[in-house]
Amino acid sequence: MKEIRNVIELYDSLRDSGTPCALATVVSIEGSSYRRIGARLIVGADGRYTGGISGGCLEGDALRRAQKAIHRGSPSRQVYDTLDGEDREIGIGLGCNGRIEVHFVPLDFTDPHNQVEVLRSVVHTREPRLLSQLVAVPDGEALTGELMEVPRYRVDLPLDRSTVMVERDARGRTWHRLYELIRPELHLIIVGDNYDIPPMATAARQLGWRCSVVGLRRKFSKAMAQAADRLYDYAEASELRVDRYTAVACMSHDLERDKEMVRLFLPQNPPYLGLLGPNKRAKRMDDELRAECGIQLLDFPNLYTPIGLDIGAETPEEIGACVVAEIISVFRERPGKSLKEKSGTIHLRN
Repeated sequence: MKEIRNVIELYDSLRDSGTPCALATVVSIEGSSYRRIGARLIVGADGRYTGGISGGCLEGDALRRAQKAIHRGSPSRQVYDTLDGEDREIGIGLGCNGRIEVHFVPLDFTDPHNQVEVLRSVVHTREPRLLSQLVAVPDGEALTGELMEVPRYRVDLPLDRSTVMVERDARGRTWHRLYELIRPELHLIIVGDNYDIPPMATAARQLGWRCSVVGLRRKFSKAMAQAADRLYDYAEASELRVDRYTAVACMSHDLERDKEMVRLFLPQNPPYLGLLGPNKRAKRMDDELRAECGIQLLDFPNLYTPIGLDIGAETPEEIGACVVAEIISVFRERPGKSLKEKSGTIHLRN
């Protein structure tokens, strides 16, 4: 979602200055690729751009093709194919050895339904949204570059991942349509007001997550205010709501404060509830919560304590990194182990 927000920000600037622009989107992948379906790059006629469709090896050619799309005023497609080595057409070699299809669509500022405006309509979502666009059409037909939202229930996506599906019309002609699943940005609620909070909140901001910090308002620092989207006093914590894309990290170093927040957030069933501290601390909290209000903390399936991945983290910055990494692994449903221990491909493939 961070990349989409960056695309919208530059689009608005280009529109305000009357500078034509085009949007490049990865719409299909075969083999390996640094970026996945839905990676985007917006390019202005004045050379400004943001986003990316690869690890840097395709961007130079993509910038030129985006400029051509602006000049022609019509969508185009380009396949970068290095499954067997170098792409001889453009003279580059992709380190990933993959086949990547990219669409280039000029953007009409007067069209309220152009691709960026459609993205703008879903950027604040708290539920997954499904977008659709044609990526290959029969001979004699032209790509329109139209991006539209379709009902989530209409399409059964394999493994809930963006994918290209083959569809046939009444005349038996084949159309290839990309169905792209846009997930909400992750909301991280951090409980605590000590010096170890800003590094973690900063890491969340760098990832494009929404970040709320709960603590004693008198202890909030300027660094916390700059890193978090919003600061909440403990008395205001009940204003926060947990959904399927919310992670809660209790890091107050105060058993009673953490216990208070567990009582508030655990009944909302967060997908991730992390507790800083050793197992014996969690055991004590579990005993007290069972006696006080019947909450069975250690039976909660989404509890992660001690919080974070086992990477030997010592400093606040390292601890923030290990917690954020664990949260990513939980929401991506991956084990969080070293990739050298993984057999097969890095990413799941259709």
